[in-house]
Amino acid sequence: MVRTLHLRPHAWKLKEPFAIARGVRTEARVVVVELHQDGEVGRGESSGVAYHGETPESMIAQIEKLRSHLENGADRESLLHLLPAGGARHAVDAALWDLEARLSGVPVWKRAGVENWRPVESAVTVGIRTLPEYEATARLYADHPWIKVKVGADAPLDAVAAVRRGAPTTRLIVDANQSWSVEDLFRFAPGLQELRVDLLEQPVAAGRDQGLSDYTGSVPICADEALSTLDDLPRLIGRYQFVNIKLDKAGGLTAGLALAQAASAAGFRLMVGCMLGGTISVAPGLVLAQQCEICDLDGPWLQAEDWPRGIVYRKGRMSLPAPVIWG
Repeated sequence: MVRTLHLRPHAWKLKEPFAIARGVRTEARVVVVELHQDGEVGRGESSGVAYHGETPESMIAQIEKLRSHLENGADRESLLHLLPAGGARHAVDAALWDLEARLSGVPVWKRAGVENWRPVESAVTVGIRTLPEYEATARLYADHPWIKVKVGADAPLDAVAAVRRGAPTTRLIVDANQSWSVEDLFRFAPGLQELRVDLLEQPVAAGRDQGLSDYTGSVPICADEALSTLDDLPRLIGRYQFVNIKLDKAGGLTAGLALAQAASAAGFRLMVGCMLGGTISVAPGLVLAQQCEICDLDGPWLQAEDWPRGIVYRKGRMSLPAPVIWG
């Protein structure tokens, strides 16, 4: 066996500036991993977790330290001990899954134990904007099954109401990205129910969420920033009803599948999400989505460019990428 590792940073242009409570981005910066072996190439991609301080450069530096291990045949199980959870491990793990699939001729989803593939429908994300723009944008996606609405602490119910006017029947996720206080949550909860919101994602800061145990609203709350790995699950019990598993944080599909199993056993309902990035960064999440009630894997859809023959979105329904790309 002769295996070689290739690494490079890449930047994908977004369709429009992506505004959330933490700031605005105009591009998705990622690391691309390629593992060449026996005439095949396994690929992985990750943008990492910016609020954990990850960048393409830092992830490349992490992976370079493992070059000899990876080129000498390190597998996914050993990778769990060689790299910490995060974007670097997600990218390498994805490349290893892809390489295994190519060398074996068995698609990743079958290797992951999925018996029958079911279609995946992703939410489409509407970033922070003016109220007329919220409504106009929602009208464009009124025939989609899910819209995810990014809000801050400033009049979030007005934003959600504008989206609801534009999309009267679409199911809604509201994501405050930690911008509210617990008191804000209790104040906004009746309005969220009235606007028929289906899920509220990380309303308060992950380290200040003790008060969520007193929440009795009808809209379930989902942990996002509060969850990265298995170690986080115990403190979420009683505070959140859903967990959003993001492979950039969990450190890849291998770890993500284990996290999903443990979260289900602990009584959590499952959502799969993603960071910004192209098809290859999101494709492993499609496999995890087979176990999840809610899917938010629209990273490539938010971009003005993507991998050739990548994931196609048709009214939120996601295709698998072409096998030549990943899986």
